[in-house]
Amino acid sequence: MIGQRTIDDLLEIMSALRDPKGGCPWDKEQTFATIAPYTIEEAYEVADAIDRGDMADLRDELGDLLLQVVFHARMAQEVGAFAFADVVEAICDKMTRRHPHVFGDASFEDAEAQLADWEARKRAERMARGESDASALAGIARGLPEWQRAVKLQHKAAKVGFDWPGPDPVLDKLAEEIDEVRAEFDAVAAMSDDAAARDRLEDEIGDVLFVCANLARHAKVDFGAALRRANRKFERRFRAMEALAEADGGLVGKSLDVQDRYWARVKLAEKS
Repeated sequence: MIGQRTIDDLLEIMSALRDPKGGCPWDKEQTFATIAPYTIEEAYEVADAIDRGDMADLRDELGDLLLQVVFHARMAQEVGAFAFADVVEAICDKMTRRHPHVFGDASFEDAEAQLADWEARKRAERMARGESDASALAGIARGLPEWQRAVKLQHKAAKVGFDWPGPDPVLDKLAEEIDEVRAEFDAVAAMSDDAAARDRLEDEIGDVLFVCANLARHAKVDFGAALRRANRKFERRFRAMEALAEADGGLVGKSLDVQDRYWARVKLAEKS
């Protein structure tokens, strides 16, 4: 199906929604800060539709994500900062500038060389904007989910050689960090009201999560996709547990041993 509407139609719809006199009360009162969480949520819903291979849903979710771009651009236009056309102009300029092998005369031996050039151009652009951070870790957005930021930090550090040679030492480090978490749990149990002990426990759990992100990177596994898969698996199995337990009055009030037996039945059914 080929749609008849264009981006201009969507821009007009957003203009009407934000109209001070006849617009939507909810849309009119939104700001960049209030819309930002929806933008993040829509990006994740796009990823979810891709994970599920649902093309119809992906079409709809991409539309929702596009609406977020239009919404932010409209609010920027209202305060005289920029308009949607400026957003399009900026990304077109950036993509042609960063792909000189496609839109210019440059050539690269392979994708790795092209990626190195991409990073160099990004650094040059940051310097041209007056950013003085020359670290190998520069340019990683602080607004990213922390697991994603962890992977990017590790990836950037690896580019200058600060990396384990393979997954085995990462697994060893994970075992070491888990032992340290156990020790901090014991300390918290002994000093339940000690804030410093709880801070150390949080610190050690953070180290475990950071090493897990590194392990996923070494395995060339998308950390976010792996976590989404684990979430889906848990939800699927828990809902199946609830269904099994319904004939026995539900899960509430059942001991952990009884609930574990439902869980084992669900896992066995999945394997068979």
